[in-house]
This record gives sequence, C-alpha cells and structure tokens, in this order.
Amino acid sequence: MQILSVVLVALVAALHLYFLVLEMFLWQRKPGRELSGFDAELARATAPLAANQGLYNGFLAAGLVWGLIAADPTGQRVQVFFLSCVVVAGLYGAATANRRILFAQALPGALALAAVLVAG
Repeated sequence: MQILSVVLVALVAALHLYFLVLEMFLWQRKPGRELSGFDAELARATAPLAANQGLYNGFLAAGLVWGLIAADPTGQRVQVFFLSCVVVAGLYGAATANRRILFAQALPGALALAAVLVAG
C-alpha cells in the first residue's frame, strides 16, 4: 500500500503542475480556451484570475512533493494536509464553478488521501 500511496500522491502533484501550466501559461491559447469554453476576449479578460488559480495549484503541487521527500512522520502529515486541501478545493470548485472539478481534482485527491491514511 505504501508504493500505491506514493504513486497516487505523485500523480496528484503532477496533475496540479499541469493545472499550473494550463492556467498560468496556456489560458489564452487553445488548451486553456478549450478547457474553459471561453472565447479569446473572455480568456484575455480572465487571464489574471486564471494565473492566480494556477499559482495556488503550484503551491499544492509543491506541498505534495515536499510530503513525498520529507522523512516520516513529517512527510505523511504534510501529504495528509495538502491532499486535504486538494479535496476541499475540488469540492468547492465543483460546487461553485464546474462539476467536472469533482472528478478532475477532488476524486484523485481523495483516492490519494485514502491510500496515504491506509499506508500510514
């Protein structure tokens, strides 16, 4: 279970790095516009907000990587904290912005969190 938890945490970290790139650097380009459904004008107008979201996703990824490289018990506690943040952010995003966020963010975070707690 330990290996599974490490793999899942690493995947969630990679997912959040992808969100960072998408929201900070690709928001006004095809990948960002396809994700948001925004036309060029709305993508340009919302780019600062998306970049801010991307930065927060980068912080989540950094915290998860820290949790993976820190010695236990600190590493496990850091993973639990940041995965909990991922799940809460995903639930909030799904409730307020787009239900797809539930499956793209909250579910992977919850699965990784469960694996970390079981491996504990």
